[in-house]
This record gives sequence, C-alpha cells and structure tokens, in this order.
Amino acid sequence: MEHLRILRDIELKNFKPIYFLMGEEPYFIDVVTEYVENNVLDEASKAFGQTIVYGRDVSMEQVMSLAKSFPMMGDKQVVIVKEAQDMKEWKSRKKEDDDEDMKHLLHYLQQPTPSTLLVFNYKNRTLDKRKKVYKQLEKIGVVFDSQKIKDYKLPEWIENYVKSRGFKINGGAAQLLAEYLGTDLSKVVNAVNKLAIILPSGSEINGQHIEQNIGISKDYNVWELQKALGQKDVMKANRIINYFEANPKSNPIQMVLPSLYNYFAKLAAYISIPDKRNAAAELGMTTWALNDYKEASTKFNAHKVERIIGYIRDTDKKSKGVNNASADDGDLMKELVFKILH
Repeated sequence: MEHLRILRDIELKNFKPIYFLMGEEPYFIDVVTEYVENNVLDEASKAFGQTIVYGRDVSMEQVMSLAKSFPMMGDKQVVIVKEAQDMKEWKSRKKEDDDEDMKHLLHYLQQPTPSTLLVFNYKNRTLDKRKKVYKQLEKIGVVFDSQKIKDYKLPEWIENYVKSRGFKINGGAAQLLAEYLGTDLSKVVNAVNKLAIILPSGSEINGQHIEQNIGISKDYNVWELQKALGQKDVMKANRIINYFEANPKSNPIQMVLPSLYNYFAKLAAYISIPDKRNAAAELGMTTWALNDYKEASTKFNAHKVERIIGYIRDTDKKSKGVNNASADDGDLMKELVFKILH
C-alpha cells in the first residue's frame, strides 16, 4: 500500500521536502504523520528541531515562516501541521482567488528549504488535482490520497494487519470484526492491538477471543443474523433478535438495518448475474464470502428479495417514528424478521 512505501522511504532517509497527506481515511494519514513525528529526529534534536502546530491556530504565512527557518541543532528540522484542513486558507478558498489564497505556499514550493521536512495532515478532504498548488506539491514532494477501504476488502485488510502483528485470524473472525467495527480502521486496529497484548504471539484469533475480549458476541451478531435469514433458519434468527432486544446498546436497530439492507441488496445483485462463475469479481467479494449468497439464492427469488428490501426501508422509517405510534425497536425487528422468513 502507498502509505507503507512512504514509511519505507522515510525509514531509509529518502526524504522529500513536503508531504501532503489528505483524504477520507484518517487512519493512514495519522500513521504517516506519527511516524515522521517519532522517527525523523532523535530525542535530543526534537526539542529544538521539531515544531507541531494545528491548522485552526496558524495561518499559511506563519507555517511558511517556520518552514523557511533553519534547524538549531543537526541538519534537519520537522514542521508538522495537524488538522491542516482547519486552516483559514483551506476553509475559505474560492475558485477565483485560488492563487491569492495560496500565494505563500506557492512561493515556498518554488524553492523549499532543503533542511526542512514539512508535513500537512489534511483529513476528510482532498485537493483539486487541476489546481496549481496540487501540481506543484506533486512535483516536488509527496501527495498521498488516503482512501477508505471498501467494505468487501475490509476482512482481507484485517487479515493482513493481523499477520503484520505476528498473528493469524480465521475468516469468520475477520468478518465479525468487519461487520461490527465497520471501516473505521482506528477501531479495528485498537481491537487487534488489544488482542495482540492478551494472546500469545503467533496465536490464531477466533470468534471466542473476540467475544471474550472485545465484547462482540460470536453467536449473536448481525453477520450471524444474515446467515440465519439467508438459510431461512427460523429458530436461529429468532434467538438472535431476542438477544438483540435484550441487549439494545450492543445491537441497535440503526446498526442492524443498514447491514441487512446491504446483504439483501447484494443478494439481489447476485441473483441477477447470468454467469455465476464471475459473480465474485462482479460483486467485489471473496469466493469465501460469496458462498452465503449462493446458498441464500436457493431460498429466495428476485421478487421476494425486492419485497424484503422494501420491508427493511419501511422498518427504518418506523424506527424513526414515521407511521409508528407505539412499536419499539424489538417489536419492529421481530415483525421484519417474520416478513423476511414467511
């Protein structure tokens, strides 16, 4: 992955004068920023040669002034702008005054200070690639676009991250973490790191480890509910929603419904594919994950799945108080599951 290449180059001291870290996934942005903060300078040099500021507190002119200065000790200084998206120049930019807003940065980019390593930590937004600033940043430095991991790739990402920590994880456990923690990689990493502290090195993480240490039930979760519904296992589905009703904070309806919607939307897409041999590639999922949809397609036809998607939408509206006078979330889930299975 791109952020790993950047880390390797920094480790080898192949520095660029400026790193602009941007995009929708804050985790990778923070990983690179923290690596620079902790590893470019030794502890003795940090006191005089490393400056960390926050976007809401500084102007671009002030940042450029810091970047133009020279280190008091050693041959390198580090300037890091965290939450750079909060700088007034970025927040107030208009297309017609692009050059005026960015004049200080553009001027610096013409001749960056060789002894300065400048980092912009710019989260949840990206620069316009057509603009002069972007082109100049890319020309002399590193522009990293940190993108969200796709839902269907998250279990694989979890497996790779677990492997990098010296552990293994089975497919079901990776799927369980992905379903419950979603694409917030910070939460995923924190969960895996917690298990890495508790378990012996080289262990294989399973559902029981997750249930005991992370607080996610391996038997009573959205993923198991989807499987039960896909198999038309009435008893298992009802056991799970009864558990959900008894533990509403762990399994809120606002989390369950989007997962069920995505599941049946993918099932509808699977059913519609003429040549099932290419289904995994077309749906963007692993062959292992596809097996659940293959089995469910023998239980539901396209018309039934279309109605189920409608049921889920109606339940979502009712959970928000639309056309619902008295039913609580537990009653709504029981009604939904009954409609899906019958």
